[in-house]
Amino acid sequence: MEEQIKKIQLNDLHAALGGKMVPFAGYNMPVRYSSDNEEHLCVRNGVGVFDVSHMGEFMVEGPEALNLIQKVTSNDASKLVEGQAQYSCFPNETGGIVDDLIVYKFSDEKYMLVVNASNIDKDWAWVNKFNTMGAKLTNISDEISLFAVQGPKAIEAVQSLTPVNLSEVKFYHFTVGEFAGVKDVIISGTGYTGAGGFEIYVKNEDAEHVWKAIFEAGKDFDIKPIGLGARDTLRLEMGYCLYGNDITDTTSPLEAGLGWITKFTKDFTNSEALKAQKEAGVSRKLVGFIMQERGIPRGHYPIVDAAGEVIGEVTSGTQSPSMGVGIGLGYVKTEFSKPGTEIFIQVRNKNLKAQVEKLPLLKS
Repeated sequence: MEEQIKKIQLNDLHAALGGKMVPFAGYNMPVRYSSDNEEHLCVRNGVGVFDVSHMGEFMVEGPEALNLIQKVTSNDASKLVEGQAQYSCFPNETGGIVDDLIVYKFSDEKYMLVVNASNIDKDWAWVNKFNTMGAKLTNISDEISLFAVQGPKAIEAVQSLTPVNLSEVKFYHFTVGEFAGVKDVIISGTGYTGAGGFEIYVKNEDAEHVWKAIFEAGKDFDIKPIGLGARDTLRLEMGYCLYGNDITDTTSPLEAGLGWITKFTKDFTNSEALKAQKEAGVSRKLVGFIMQERGIPRGHYPIVDAAGEVIGEVTSGTQSPSMGVGIGLGYVKTEFSKPGTEIFIQVRNKNLKAQVEKLPLLKS
């Protein structure tokens, strides 16, 4: 039997706006409204809004909340202050990653975990499996809509909607306040584009009102709805990992360049094995690269050395709208991972020259 495709709260509104709706991560989602390139540049240079209400949200509460989060995530959540968010991952028991996520701290006994849409059920089961300490867990994914207002003009475009001084909401910090006349909205200085801006969490019943208010407030800034196509090219220019492509249940956080969110100052799932891996060194690494010859790298294309020997595989690739060249991420043998290293991408049986680059690929 085919899996039922879920609909986000504003499904019909996106269809009415001309959004091309496609199944993505179990949800019917707008992939584009005009063109991926146009939408990408709108966010890089101005302001655009993504409806990413397919993302999952779990509340973790009570005196054992932090203990559970410390057990299941790789980063050190004890370092969080109220109103701060933290990028992290759920390591699995075999060296890979269950998912990557963001942890939000509201208070010592109240946190929110934001997970990827395709992994909501898997993640929910995973967190519950380790909840032997009795933290209170609530899956609120189906009750929450999430709008990412992204781009250098984001603050100006929506400041009129809230008494919160948006320029004071620092990167990876958040506040709960009034927004578009709605109380208790989470306004978060996060995003998946590297273009600046906010993510706005609202209850489903307020979603349409808030969406329309954002567009009304932003009309002088040429604000536009943006689809998932541009979200992918924007994150790739920054070198942000996409679960299912660049990180999976068989990639270690250390191989993926996520050592910075893997803190051995505490015990967490599989931490001993990961610590041993860190000490021994990894045999492959996730790198960003820029094509030196014309060609668009795509997922699963082989990466080879000058002699044509396979040294890895592309995990994500595209033609960068900002840079006008092919860019990508992929795993290579560690000895080929240094920025400046020449590698070749096999595009339709041709070995095209590329160069390993330090992330982000798009230099500001």
